[in-house]
Amino acid sequence: MHDDRNLVEARLRRVLDERIRPAVYPESVPLEVAVWHAPGEPVPVAEGLAATPRPIAAGEAWGAPWGTSWFTVTGTVPGRWAGRTVEALLDLGFKEASPGFQCEGLVYRPDGSPVKGLNPRNQWVRVGSPAAGGERVRLHIEAASNPVILGRPAFQPTPLGDKETAGTDPLYRLARMDLAVFDETVWQLVMDLEVLGELMLELPVEGARRWELLRALSRALDAVDLQDVNGTAAAARAELTGVLSSPAVPSAHRISAVGHAHIDSAWLWPLRETVRKVARTAANMTALLEDEPDFVFAMSQAQQWAWVKEHRPEVWARVTKAVAGGRFVPSGGMWVESDTNMPGSEAMARQFVHGKRFFIDEFGIDNEEVWLPDTFGFAAGLPQIIKAAGSKRLLTQKISWSQTNTFPHHTFLWEGIDGTRIFTHFPPVDTYNCSMQGREIAHAARNFKDKGRARHSLAPTGWGDGGGGTTREMVAKAARLRDLEGSAAVTWEPPAAFFAKAEAEYPNPPVWAGELYLELHRATLTSQAKTKQGNRRSESLLREAELWSATAAVRAGVPYPYERLDRLWKTVLLHQFHDILPGSSISWVHREARRTYAAVAEELNAVIDTAQRALAGAPGAGTLVFNGAPHTRHGVRAGAAASATPDAPATARPRDEGGYVLENDLLSVAIDGRGLIVSAYDRAAGRETIPPGQAAGLLQLHPDFPNKWDAWDVDEFYRNTVTDLTEADDVSLDGSSVRVTRSFGSSSVAQVLTLAGGRLDLDTEVDWHETEKFLKLAFPLDVHADRYASESQYGHTFRPTHTNTSWEAAKFEACNHRFVHVAEPGWGVAVVNDSTYGHDVTRTVSESGTTTTLRVSLLRAPRFPDPETDQGVHHFRHALVPGATIGDAVREGHFINLPERRVPGDAAVEPLVTVDDEAVVVTAVKLADDESGDVIARFHESRGGRARATLTPRFPVAEVVTTDLLERPTGEPRRQGGAVSLTLRPFELVTLRMKRA
Repeated sequence: MHDDRNLVEARLRRVLDERIRPAVYPESVPLEVAVWHAPGEPVPVAEGLAATPRPIAAGEAWGAPWGTSWFTVTGTVPGRWAGRTVEALLDLGFKEASPGFQCEGLVYRPDGSPVKGLNPRNQWVRVGSPAAGGERVRLHIEAASNPVILGRPAFQPTPLGDKETAGTDPLYRLARMDLAVFDETVWQLVMDLEVLGELMLELPVEGARRWELLRALSRALDAVDLQDVNGTAAAARAELTGVLSSPAVPSAHRISAVGHAHIDSAWLWPLRETVRKVARTAANMTALLEDEPDFVFAMSQAQQWAWVKEHRPEVWARVTKAVAGGRFVPSGGMWVESDTNMPGSEAMARQFVHGKRFFIDEFGIDNEEVWLPDTFGFAAGLPQIIKAAGSKRLLTQKISWSQTNTFPHHTFLWEGIDGTRIFTHFPPVDTYNCSMQGREIAHAARNFKDKGRARHSLAPTGWGDGGGGTTREMVAKAARLRDLEGSAAVTWEPPAAFFAKAEAEYPNPPVWAGELYLELHRATLTSQAKTKQGNRRSESLLREAELWSATAAVRAGVPYPYERLDRLWKTVLLHQFHDILPGSSISWVHREARRTYAAVAEELNAVIDTAQRALAGAPGAGTLVFNGAPHTRHGVRAGAAASATPDAPATARPRDEGGYVLENDLLSVAIDGRGLIVSAYDRAAGRETIPPGQAAGLLQLHPDFPNKWDAWDVDEFYRNTVTDLTEADDVSLDGSSVRVTRSFGSSSVAQVLTLAGGRLDLDTEVDWHETEKFLKLAFPLDVHADRYASESQYGHTFRPTHTNTSWEAAKFEACNHRFVHVAEPGWGVAVVNDSTYGHDVTRTVSESGTTTTLRVSLLRAPRFPDPETDQGVHHFRHALVPGATIGDAVREGHFINLPERRVPGDAAVEPLVTVDDEAVVVTAVKLADDESGDVIARFHESRGGRARATLTPRFPVAEVVTTDLLERPTGEPRRQGGAVSLTLRPFELVTLRMKRA
């Protein structure tokens, strides 16, 4: 049998493109257009509507980069169009088919009420259905002339990523601005032909259904008079009725379509533009809900909902009405779709606290689903946090981007480090921007890895990244795919409905234990160092601000700064979005982030200072030492005391072979004439840390030019070439410290090495002016280890040091929080840090034994999307801790991130709570968010073992109750005194609420 598929496909494509689609709008008349260009930043809607525009014609240039222009279009519906459907076609000069990456618009009526958004796939505004004829049309368009950053060729350096460097030349030319007749029959014919044509291409050549579709399509095309498409469209549709009404087989794969618009809270646009993107998309989706009774739309990220409420109340009114109808669904339960690798324990918890609380407060909706399609991998501590927030399901998509290994499941239980399991779905459609194309639907069915045990999957449907959402064309295609032979069956429904079905049909899915590591975008752990430092330091300051403010409220009656802390937390959480904290946004975003973090630090330090001064009493001759860390330091518990035990005194002397030796009772460290650490001797263990003939504290420089995704990726071949920075400009003593300076390329480094008790501190300042380079700080360790530990949320994750399998080899760059720990039985080493995340660990074997090398990633210099990434001065703090246990690593990691504070005063401050087992780490002490005055303490087992401990409140307590992260009771109240006996599982997280007596 001859296969005519290619001939029919070619014929169909040409007839659709050249005859049928143009006939959707058979008649049109031009609109009159005028424009007013707003100076500077976007203006309020009322100001844009009130401005006086000047005439502009199609073809004229408009739109400086990042500018805003207000267009006014006016016209009259011709009388001869009475009784017909009329739409305005508004093309701002779109350059590409993909929405969200160029100019966009939001259409308003003269009274300021929003109509819908404009983008390349959504250029129409309904005027009348039917029109009366003769009615006057007047619409206003708030148009954003955002530049195309991800152009062709992609990943090229561009100055367009910041308004300060983008220039003022117009980017766009106004295109079609018409009133037009909309032919519903022709449009429906287009949908019929597209669905059947796309389905035909996916069916097997030997199957009868493909031939049935091929013949039906041929008959339909024969029925179209190409000189009179509008007059013959109904006849063409009639030829397709039979094949469109043939039902799906009972075993067909079932797809839950969820209307979706993945909107990056910042990426190739600044935060302020996302505020408008969300409003445009929300306006589009509420309008589509009114037109399409089966459609369901879900929107995540409470921050984006809050933006609409604050900045676009007219859109918010439509959104709240649609939510009440049950078809505009809050999803995800997080403040933003954050990165999940780098946010610290409390920050990850607060993403859920603030996100879920927003939806509860605004709508009474408590989400059980976590919606994170585009995050760059998932830390292994996340399942416990999800459960502790009162959620139980997770949706993600990005793992499909992994380059080396194919993830083996689509529906599974994800097990975290504490044993918590979360029902997880990874849509086999392999996109979070599904557009209901036949190839996408067929791929989902073929790709689904759980066939025979389950048959439901989810398809997030709608244009995303820069917004746009679902289109009427997608809804029309889904309607035809609801029950169509040869296709998966598609139904619109909210995420909760999908998960209920998926759980019911698959009660015992497979289990994946440990992190969901993305084998791509590994460089996001290092790019934009100042953004990452701002995040880490903000997290530490927020901990201290809550701790000392709560202590001052209980001990000194100082008002607790509820609103201030709430606002600052939300600011920090916003900047953990998965293109801000990972360093993959344009220059404008990171420039603003640096300024924001500085302001956050200033405000939080003021909050801390106010609380500490109130606690310290009247300034006098004495000085109080405040310890904000969860462990006792220098004899001071997590409170304040007038005296502190100093570190073991260190001495410094010249080394016979050149360089210097730093010594105290715990360590002896040799630094050679190159300024490198050639010995770190643990006196108590009688054990050397550095392998013979090797050196630690070694800076290494690699070329760094990934195949694509410059700010996101580091490809493994970067290791093929390395330059060891061993030449020193100067190595000298600075008191009891050694100072080393180096120069390389256009950059320079100054390092200060200091003994502090049982650790060697390395302060590194880099004046960085390289491009497309990767800077590492290496610590070869004389440790035989087949795995190592790196801190994650509420615990740590083990990773292999070997590469036995492709899964292990793919983890050549990974994430840690405050520490990495390498050990063999009886002895280990930790490297702790104050602000870095990326690292790699490798193992080599020689005649002298095994060397395990930990390398900390310091700086990169990609040129896209920010051509000036990381240029300038950076300061890092690391510490080498020989002889460290996991417990030591946890403690020293807190110490380096939470330095002591000294305040004039003489009133010792007792901590609000104490725990008698250092394995149990208190991560937060604060007052309850409901402003009741109750004290909240959150803690976890930190070493990966069982713990029995007593938590003692150091203030009068009437009642203690266990709660979830949102401070809602989960256990029976305890009234037998203040002390609370605890039995914790490995890494178990607990939150206690203490009612003050």
